Amino acid sequence: MTRQITLRRPDDWHLHLRDGAMLGAVAPHSAGFGRAIIMPNLVPPVVTGAQAAAYRDRILAALPEGAAMQPQMTLYLTDTTDPADVISAHRDGIIRAVKLYPAGATTNSASGVTDFDLVRPVLEAMAEAGIPMCVHGEVTDPQVDIFDREAVFIDRVLDPIRRKTPGLRVVMEHITTSEGVAYARLGGDDLGATITTHHLVINRNAILSGGIRPHYYCLPVAKRESHRLALRDAATSGEGRFFLGTDSAPHPDSAKLQPCGCAGCYTAPNTMSILAQVFEDDGALDRLEAFTSLYGAAFYGLPANEDRITLTRRDDPAEYPAQITAGDETVTVFDPGFPLYWHQENA
Repeated sequence: MTRQITLRRPDDWHLHLRDGAMLGAVAPHSAGFGRAIIMPNLVPPVVTGAQAAAYRDRILAALPEGAAMQPQMTLYLTDTTDPADVISAHRDGIIRAVKLYPAGATTNSASGVTDFDLVRPVLEAMAEAGIPMCVHGEVTDPQVDIFDREAVFIDRVLDPIRRKTPGLRVVMEHITTSEGVAYARLGGDDLGATITTHHLVINRNAILSGGIRPHYYCLPVAKRESHRLALRDAATSGEGRFFLGTDSAPHPDSAKLQPCGCAGCYTAPNTMSILAQVFEDDGALDRLEAFTSLYGAAFYGLPANEDRITLTRRDDPAEYPAQITAGDETVTVFDPGFPLYWHQENA
């Protein structure tokens, strides 16, 4: 049995850090990543280059001294996004990508795109400049079953956008279905896909079987076991189009434990321990570094991190807090449901 692995410092290509007291509480738990694509769905959202620069400064101030993480900022695409501002922010090194939320698809997405024809000039400018578009890939049509919204989005929205905008680089974020895996595999060099930690671990039974478990509720919602297994196969396959984006999404427990609770799993503290166990279970520890540290950087045209981290498998499980404190609130840390014997030795 392998007891220790060393890999290049991982990156997180989909991360929520929030703002204010929550940012101060959660940022240290992601400080060990080399880079992280930061989601812009604050209230109000980050829609201009100036706002992205200001948010980046707040993140850097919240990170511990000596933290490795370099925040990679994004802009929230709206019906009125100015193509010139997007190009300028990217040219000046303020943003790495632009985030597409269909209006109403997930947390704080009310300002998202309502008519894709309105953003066509932005998408064309992004394609020409090589700016990636990160996509929350779900339709919001209330007539579409929530478990089908990713597959329908691919057919109705994503594929038409890509056909009409040749050269646009797209990241299918947090894919959750076998259809998402299949489409990513056929998409060519301009298409990548992130996979979260929690979607490799839970299926929809974790949310609903034996009682409602709100801390496993996320969007896109976890699907059938067959879809989880498809994600495991993709993540451990060694295919360069699949890479880590945790979608670690902290919410106060007071907002999760409601008749209409918030969607999101907070996985930042224990992600690497979970992933090491997943890859070990699937006989793919030799592919963990590629998934966490190589493929995402390559898609974004960045070099892999030069420094390393070490994971050691011990006889005693690693201990992670069940909750963290954020101001006057608590945030529950994702529980994978199994012991975590892989310990990260250096952050």
